[in-house]
Amino acid sequence: MFSKAFLPILSLALAAVAVPPAAKRASCSNGRTANDAKCCIWFDVLDDLQDNLFDGAQCGEEAHESLRLTFHDAIAFSPSAGGGGADGSIIAHADVELQDPANVGVDEIIETLRPLAIKHAVSFGDFIQFAGAVGVSNCFGGPQLQFMAGRSNDSTAAPAGLVPKPEDAIDDILARMADAGFSSDEVVDLLASHSVAAQDNIDPTIAGHPLDSTPSSFDAQFFVETLLKGVSFPGNGSNVGEAESPYPGEFRLLSDQLLARDARTACQWQSFITDHDRMVARFTAAMAKMAVLGQDVSTLTDCSDVIPISPALAAKVPVLPAGTSMDDVEASCQETPFPTLDVAAGAQTSVAAV
Repeated sequence: MFSKAFLPILSLALAAVAVPPAAKRASCSNGRTANDAKCCIWFDVLDDLQDNLFDGAQCGEEAHESLRLTFHDAIAFSPSAGGGGADGSIIAHADVELQDPANVGVDEIIETLRPLAIKHAVSFGDFIQFAGAVGVSNCFGGPQLQFMAGRSNDSTAAPAGLVPKPEDAIDDILARMADAGFSSDEVVDLLASHSVAAQDNIDPTIAGHPLDSTPSSFDAQFFVETLLKGVSFPGNGSNVGEAESPYPGEFRLLSDQLLARDARTACQWQSFITDHDRMVARFTAAMAKMAVLGQDVSTLTDCSDVIPISPALAAKVPVLPAGTSMDDVEASCQETPFPTLDVAAGAQTSVAAV
């Protein structure tokens, strides 16, 4: 037995190792919990999106378009030129903002999301960022993006000219992004979104054709394939904002072609090829920054735990598409040698519309 002399020492030791009780989580629908009761409504929105928009949690066209809309809404922000950033104005003032040529093609996803946001009585700004985060979480290897809820539904139309276009000069793209607060490296980070993207309007004859060979996987194939030598146009010939592609079916944006080879961005571009985890982490950080442009973060609630965890990638290391070789790589980073990659087996790679 312990003597009375040892009891105070024992009490101090127990106090020193005492673990504070876990913070109580809010109970939400279907047995789910959130770190804040304000987040519970987003589980209901999640169910609706996954069942009725994303075809049972698929990384398809609607997921791609929802992710694209997060950028088109948020990047319309400039300390000098105006624009409210991630405020939902692209839905609230679609009649104005869709007049900007940079926003061509987002009308369909806008009119799909609008009634859903109204149905759930949440702001357009919140709904855009939430739908994009959920959509990309359906892609293999995708991120669990931060989601901050509580944006006001008050907004004004953003001025035209704030959303970069694929035919813009790289100097202009980097300057526009810098005006919104993003470095050249962060521009590349955000372009990881093009690993799960397709085009519809630059060449309408091949609507839905993807920007890489794995449009349902958030992987580094995009960063490899944009560095392959272009050989032909996949559709009706050269269009404004288009560059030649390396194999049938793939569509290449001119801005991607040039950013992959520009001295200011080439090394960050190449760095993602062999480091998927870094690519995801950098994209997640850049998206967290973009998603609150124009917002007072102190008024928002972190509901990130509502965003699902993505299914795992089968392989994190990309390959050269079948029918290509290392000789087709136009390596552009002068600081680091281009990594040696395996070539996919089989006949020449080709991809169909998503």
